Amino acid sequence: MQLWQQFLGPMVDSLRYSTLASYAWEMPRLLFLIAGIPLLFAARWLLAYRRRSKLGVAFVQGQVRRDWSAVLRFIPDIVLALSLAFGIVALARPQRTDERVVQSGEGIDIVLVLDVSGSMELGDLRPNRLEAAKRMAHEFVDGRTGDRLGLVVFAGDAYSLAPLTTDYELLRESIDGLKLGMIANDGTAIGTALGVATNRLRDSHSRSRVCILLSDGENTAGSLDPLTAAQLAHAYGLKIYTIGLGQDGVVPFGTDGLGRTNYVNTRLDETTMRQIAGAAEGQFFRATDNAALRQVFQRINRYEKSEIKQTRFRNTRDYYRIYLFWCVGLWLLWLGLKNTFLTNALED
Repeated sequence: MQLWQQFLGPMVDSLRYSTLASYAWEMPRLLFLIAGIPLLFAARWLLAYRRRSKLGVAFVQGQVRRDWSAVLRFIPDIVLALSLAFGIVALARPQRTDERVVQSGEGIDIVLVLDVSGSMELGDLRPNRLEAAKRMAHEFVDGRTGDRLGLVVFAGDAYSLAPLTTDYELLRESIDGLKLGMIANDGTAIGTALGVATNRLRDSHSRSRVCILLSDGENTAGSLDPLTAAQLAHAYGLKIYTIGLGQDGVVPFGTDGLGRTNYVNTRLDETTMRQIAGAAEGQFFRATDNAALRQVFQRINRYEKSEIKQTRFRNTRDYYRIYLFWCVGLWLLWLGLKNTFLTNALED
């Protein structure tokens, strides 16, 4: 059993097609020489045929019988051909390479702060403001590598929905699960939401800590003033990007019982949003449609890049020895067969 595992098993496994197909070859062009082995034997036979002495003997038709044992004289040539083929395989250097990638560097801690209040149902962004924000947040998560991301949602109250994590699948599921009315107390508590995000990021040891606030209104709820919350965030070393969603003025808002589009008057407190971004060394963006919102996230993605270094370790292992064993073994077998009845001494 031990002999099979250490020697015979690998020898047999080396003949499988799946094993040969799994190799990378150092000199793959040498494998084309295998196709020339039959030509080598054909040339050998042709030379022997021309130099062979001939003796004319007449036989009556039907007196010479064919015997199956006559094919045995081809066995030495087959063994020699296999030996040459395995020698060529060994020369081509079959290899397998194991590559290991080690990432080093420091990522960025980012908290997305997303408004889920009733005004996010307005339809100036398609299909509505909330769904457009979810789609762009989803793309933002897909574009990060090595960063820890968190999610805070707010309306009249604010909650941390996902902690700082590199489990991007969890974040995508959390974003997909956002819906209107998920927070019973409606309103826009921007200051409270920034306070929750600051609480998440204040203990972070990342070189860069970022908060991205998406809202479409003015602060109408909560006990913490937005500007005070921004100054507190800056004291903890946080940077805040603010994104104002939607258009000012009359925008579509659902339909009535007859299927006619309703319209409401809406306004974004752009001044406060700019002040929040300025107080925390960030930047304010205005997104009045889906394309503008996508551009905003792309710009933030360019601003906040983590420095991740990749170190690749390649371990290459040669497998030519096992085919060299086949070559030498079959060569010795061919030499042994030359001294048996299978070989025609007159031809060799």
